[in-house]
Amino acid sequence: MERSGIDTPNPPRVLIVYYSYSGQTAGLLNNFTIGLKSQGVDVVVEKLRPLNPPRFPLGAFLPTFKMMFTTSIRQRLAIREPGAAVWAACDLLVLAGPTWSYNPSGPILDLIDRFGPRLFKGRIVLPLISCRGYWRMHWLGLRRLLLACGAEVPNRIIFSHPAPEPWRTIGVFLKIVGKAPERSRLFGRFYKRFGHSREQLTEAERLGAIVGAALGKGQPMDGLDLHSRAATP
Repeated sequence: MERSGIDTPNPPRVLIVYYSYSGQTAGLLNNFTIGLKSQGVDVVVEKLRPLNPPRFPLGAFLPTFKMMFTTSIRQRLAIREPGAAVWAACDLLVLAGPTWSYNPSGPILDLIDRFGPRLFKGRIVLPLISCRGYWRMHWLGLRRLLLACGAEVPNRIIFSHPAPEPWRTIGVFLKIVGKAPERSRLFGRFYKRFGHSREQLTEAERLGAIVGAALGKGQPMDGLDLHSRAATP
């Protein structure tokens, strides 16, 4: 039976290590993985598990303000040690997670602090960032940390929530508090949906297929156009 993409005895192997707080990163990765597998790629997924996982939503204003402060100063959130699968050989490591107050999330920072050199040294790492919109500081800081661990970071994938500002920022804040701004008769006119759009999820699958095809052909990641065509302000 003919299969699109690569078909080799030893297909490329992609390791995806991720953290998802509200489920947005997980949603993107579900589709991204479909794209990879459509090209015959072997995919292994490792979810980071905090020792004391934060609730979503937090349910009140005070804990939300507290979280905004702690994430702005890059406070780590301790995780359980990753499983044995993350130490096996792979052709590409995708490190995925949300932006927290312009920074990588606490679990990602803890991962790099405790396991960074062992996990990333000598590996090609492709960050996938899910964010409200302000991703550049996150990307630059994450890239610097990964390079310091000895990783090669040739490219990136960025998905921003498509709602316009200032509604996007207010909407995300209210969702963390535990409100439903998209259901508000007034606010819902400007904030239709929390998180990523269906078009962006489709884009994640397309980008996964691009990455998978490149791996099958031995093409470098730095030459790929991984910019999403879906609405990303």
